[in-house]
Amino acid sequence: MSYLYIKSLHLIFVITWFAGLFYIPRLFIYQIEALNKPKEQATPIVEQLKLMTNRLWFIITWPSAVLATFFAIWLLILNPGWLQAPWMHIKLGFVVVLILYHLKNHQIYKQFQRDEIKWTSNQMRIWNEGATLILFAVVFLVITKSAVNWVYGTFGLIGLALVLMLGIKLYKRVRKN
Repeated sequence: MSYLYIKSLHLIFVITWFAGLFYIPRLFIYQIEALNKPKEQATPIVEQLKLMTNRLWFIITWPSAVLATFFAIWLLILNPGWLQAPWMHIKLGFVVVLILYHLKNHQIYKQFQRDEIKWTSNQMRIWNEGATLILFAVVFLVITKSAVNWVYGTFGLIGLALVLMLGIKLYKRVRKN
């Protein structure tokens, strides 16, 4: 019975972690775009966005990442046989990529807090899709528990990435008009 509670808590914190990872780049985009306004308009907007970003990052995203990882490790301790499953090896590989994505967002967060903006809004829109790709990969692996079809999964992720890039390009075109 405790297994189901631990699994539920893991899932809840994965969801809130991803919510933070989906929203933080959006706040970065808004900050980049605010800086294109005249300084007297940009300053209060940027300060508000920095405050929102700080709260999101340290009150939701980081605690969720830590707790999702904690409950994941607990689940693996309860079910050590999962570590023998090929699908779990691939999933853990995507989790490592997710952690690297999270840490890169932390680096970007610190740069934005210091007003060191090295990204365009379009580059940040593309970056924002990284969490989407990782989420798709992990969910399909966990639900299907199949590493055999990894070739199809890879093509599926590439296809999804292409659709997302097309969507970004179309959005950029619509915004210009």
